[in-house]
Amino acid sequence: MKNRPVLIGIGCLQQKGSFAELDEALILMEQAALAAIQDTENSAIVNYIDEIQIPKGYWAYRDPGKWIAEKHGFSGAITSVTKIGVLQQNLINSACKKIINEEIRASLIVGGEARYKKIQALKEGIDFEEMKLLENPDHYVKAKDDLYVTEELDALGMMAVGYYAILESAMRYKQRKSIGDHEKFLGDLYAKFSKTASKNQHAWNQKIYSSDEIQKPTKKNPRIAYPYNKLHNSSWNVNQSSALILTSEEIADKLNIPVSKRVYPLISSETNHMIGLIQRPDMTNPLGLKLAADFIIETAQKNKIHPSIYELYSCFPVAVQMFSMALNLSDNINKTVTGGMPFAGGPLNNYMLHASAQMLLKIRDETNEIGLVTGVSGMMTKQSLAIWGKEPAMNFESMDVTKQAEKLELAVPMSDQKKGDALVIGCTSLYEKQNASKAIFYAEDSKGHRLVLTSSDKEIIRQVEKEECIGLKVKHSLNQVLSLH
Repeated sequence: MKNRPVLIGIGCLQQKGSFAELDEALILMEQAALAAIQDTENSAIVNYIDEIQIPKGYWAYRDPGKWIAEKHGFSGAITSVTKIGVLQQNLINSACKKIINEEIRASLIVGGEARYKKIQALKEGIDFEEMKLLENPDHYVKAKDDLYVTEELDALGMMAVGYYAILESAMRYKQRKSIGDHEKFLGDLYAKFSKTASKNQHAWNQKIYSSDEIQKPTKKNPRIAYPYNKLHNSSWNVNQSSALILTSEEIADKLNIPVSKRVYPLISSETNHMIGLIQRPDMTNPLGLKLAADFIIETAQKNKIHPSIYELYSCFPVAVQMFSMALNLSDNINKTVTGGMPFAGGPLNNYMLHASAQMLLKIRDETNEIGLVTGVSGMMTKQSLAIWGKEPAMNFESMDVTKQAEKLELAVPMSDQKKGDALVIGCTSLYEKQNASKAIFYAEDSKGHRLVLTSSDKEIIRQVEKEECIGLKVKHSLNQVLSLH
């Protein structure tokens, strides 16, 4: 199949050291792109790159892609910057479809982050400003809907950890784990991830952590939102970049790209069904994820494709659990090739490229392996799954289940109840400077409509962390919890 999409170039880069030894994000992306071009073993691929796609990071550049292309002699490429809220797998899927339809010949997807350089600048007392790129890309790609419901935003702000911690509490309750057993489970899970990261040359933190080190809050591992400590959280203060080059099999043959460099996208699925966490009928089992996972499983089985290695999105432990549940994976299956976002590093809006790159490198090295990579956007808002293999076992198939999910899964209304009783369906406690500052409750009124409730009462915060609160009733007034009973 001449238009069969194939991955031919991979670039991965990370930096540590003093401020003077570090590059800003633009240069990191440039270096990753050049590394991916070199990795193809034929630099003539630049003459075929018709688009450059970049997921927006914590940087302010308007169009890094155009700057890279013009500097290195392939300025004819169409450039796009994808805003936060768009699945990174969507960039890969889009490139594959355009290649199949002969709309483009090759696509360069590159992302990077340099928050570590900014932190070093602060530590060393150095004023640092990024290069200013004022030219807009050819396209900005934005998410259609908001990630949050107003009531959530008021209580939790924009930081992800509180939302995922509430999801974690709901998952624990669903699995009927005690609070103590669940804390140990989370420690055990990420201890395995850290062991994998120790063997990944591209991992940001290669130290092996014990389950107890991950579970126990300390000065170096402070609690952020119960039950999550720092080591449960994605590590985004990194200097990392990655790049992928996709083209058609015909062009790969024309350029004599070695077979050893080729990895094929086989199946992908995604859901962009946007419902705020508080309004999801089942917070831990969103319908879009189930539909996307079912498509992957059924298509793989139909084509006798059996994934053997996995990279499950790991911004927080509950994301790993939700994908495991959707894919029916047992606890004893290794769920990462990178070591996960707390240890491998989780650059903002870019980790999916790093995860895919690491998976693709592993498939290259072990030709019998078939890899499955998952991705997330927002507060476990959108999900994606993709299967890659060394052999073109089937024509690329992709499915966006968004419209189907939108028809079948409707947002639960928010409650207009000002005071009364409500049933707790999820909870967490937020921390500031290692002290618990407030408890957050997701709850349902008698109609099943949802509320976001808060409390700064120390006893109520203690209950959230030491007792089973989900399934209890709260007495509330004006969004404040008065008591649990």
